[in-house]
Amino acid sequence: MFKFANPEYLYLLVLLAVLVGLHIYSNISHRRKLARYGEPELLARLMPDASEGRASLKFWLLAAAFGLCCLMLARPQFGSHQETVTRQGIETVIALDISNSMLADDVSPNRLEKSKRIVSNLVDRLENDKIGMIVFAGDAFVQLPITSDFVSAKVFLNTISPSLIARQGTDIRAAIELAVRSFTPNEGVGKAIILITDGENHEGGAVEAAQAAAEQGYIVNVLGVGLPSGTPVPVGDGSGNFRKDKDGNPVVSKLNESMCRDIAAAGKGSYFYVDNSNSAEKALLNELDKLAKADVETTVFTEFDEQFRGLAWIMLILVLFGALICESSNLKLKKFNLLKRSEDK
Repeated sequence: MFKFANPEYLYLLVLLAVLVGLHIYSNISHRRKLARYGEPELLARLMPDASEGRASLKFWLLAAAFGLCCLMLARPQFGSHQETVTRQGIETVIALDISNSMLADDVSPNRLEKSKRIVSNLVDRLENDKIGMIVFAGDAFVQLPITSDFVSAKVFLNTISPSLIARQGTDIRAAIELAVRSFTPNEGVGKAIILITDGENHEGGAVEAAQAAAEQGYIVNVLGVGLPSGTPVPVGDGSGNFRKDKDGNPVVSKLNESMCRDIAAAGKGSYFYVDNSNSAEKALLNELDKLAKADVETTVFTEFDEQFRGLAWIMLILVLFGALICESSNLKLKKFNLLKRSEDK
């Protein structure tokens, strides 16, 4: 992929086109005026110091340099760039529930999309930290290993849907245990697990897993998404139909706040109820700010790599080449004329 970071500077190329047009018009006009005084060959002999070729070469070299300067200011970018950076922050692993119940629309637009928006905002705010992502339903797996590459975090976030996991259900215990194994061995840095779920735990052992994580120094914060009163779960195919149980009744999913609170308490973290505002997000960020920060070195990839350096070198070479060629030619011509005049005398 290719782009210009500051494309507004490309408008300067219009000025270059105007200058080229004026140069061509000036040359044509100059030749017409000279033609009034006699034959071009005779005039060339009468004016040995004049060289239209050198002047034209100088203009085109400088015009090319100006064009490259415009492109350089526009900052052309393509490819990726890898670098190692040191940041002071914390480590956070987000465990996102992607079970079918997260398609319920008791928060706008639905529980899963609301959760993804919260994660996206967290990625923007945790700019000096390391972040990892786990998705879970009946199983849990790492969607993004812990990293400071926030560009990749946004890309992976956009691909999340319940279809990523074939086995449905809600195994919160597996998600917490996988999150614990996903942190780096770095010591002295605050480490937090952010569990985003509707609390419909079908497997058991979630509270015990949170307690074990806290004993190892990992704080478990929980974001509860949905309404305690519950709502029918859509099929997810856009048809407007709802999932039904074996008796043909609509499946109703309720936020299990009691479970969410118990998990947060066992994990020595906090529970936050997610509604259609961003109050839960702000409260969570305040809790994360309390964690200890430490220097963390990591390798990150930027989406685009700057390419203006090559243009800058070419522009400099063109300018120097034009100046040296034109000036050296004039000096040699003057020396030749002086020697010729001395011989004639």
